[in-house]
Parts: sequence; structure tokens; C-alpha cells
Amino acid sequence: MVAVNLVAALVGAWQWWRAGHGPLFWRLLRGGQLLTVLAAADGLILVLAGEDLPDLHLVYGLTPIGVSFLAEQLRLASADTVLQARDLEDAQAMRVLPENEQHAIVHQIVRRELGVMAISAFVVAVLGMRAGGWL
Repeated sequence: MVAVNLVAALVGAWQWWRAGHGPLFWRLLRGGQLLTVLAAADGLILVLAGEDLPDLHLVYGLTPIGVSFLAEQLRLASADTVLQARDLEDAQAMRVLPENEQHAIVHQIVRRELGVMAISAFVVAVLGMRAGGWL
């Protein structure tokens, strides 16, 4: 979980820095999110089996899911934020703009989404490292 989220964060940061994007980041991110959910499910199984786990185990198991959920909400709001900054009501209002401006807006939205999700992957990786006693 830590490795996949850390690699996703690094790839995302690199793509954000280059102002480019591609499917690799999103595949890594979704894989990291899946592993995060599986790790939390593993912790839940241990609790249900009667294992005596420290309270911090629960915090480090659930917080990454919360971080990912919050990041998804911010990602979804990215388009609205960018459009509102340009005084556009919605994506349909963007269609009256010249094509190069439309592409610039879409690029800005995708870059914002990429940045938000790369940061969330980094936070999840750091929480995983802390939970594993590596920090």
C-alpha cells in the first residue's frame, strides 16, 4: 500500500510539474486506493476476530480512507472552481469560447485534479509509513 501510493504521488507530482498527464498516474492511484481499502479491511477483520489492537491502529487504518474520500470531493470540485474563476456557469458556457481557451481550461482542470490526487496519495503513503513504524 505504501509503495504504490508513494509511486503514485511521485508520478503525479512529476506529471503535474511537467503540466502533462497520462493514464499511469490514475492507474497507480486507483491501485493504491484499492490497497488502502484492503489494508483497512484486514484491520477490521483482526478487530472482529478479537485481536487487541492499539487505538492508533484504527486511526491509521481509517484516516487514509478519509483522506482519499476528501481528495475525491476536492477533485470533483476542481472543474467548478476553475470555471467560476473565469466567470463561467458550467462546462456548457465554455463552448462559446475559442477552442484554444477551451483546451486551456480543460488542461487547468485536469492539472488541478492531478495535483489534489497526487497530494492525497502522498499523505496516504506517509500515514502508511507512520503506521508501519517507518517514521
